[in-house]
Amino acid sequence: MPIAARRRPSCPAARRSASPSARALVNGPAVIFADEPTGSMDTIGGEHLLELLLGAATDRGAAVVLVTHDNVVAAHADREVRLRDGRVEAEAVLR
Repeated sequence: MPIAARRRPSCPAARRSASPSARALVNGPAVIFADEPTGSMDTIGGEHLLELLLGAATDRGAAVVLVTHDNVVAAHADREVRLRDGRVEAEAVLR
């Protein structure tokens, strides 16, 4: 059967988004990079993922570098760096 004709197994967007986040924690990294981790999730799923990701990072003493366009997601940060056209536009310590 050609690849284009195969159907992807049914898997909710929340699980597909959470899987890379879970894999990122397996080896106990000092820094976790998360690019729009909640981008394809609903509000509740996104909140749960952020709680798990940030909680696991805190428990392991890891830093999280989070890229987002969502102000609600950004509000979870301790520090905010805003970029515009590839340059730092503003920085703030939030906690």
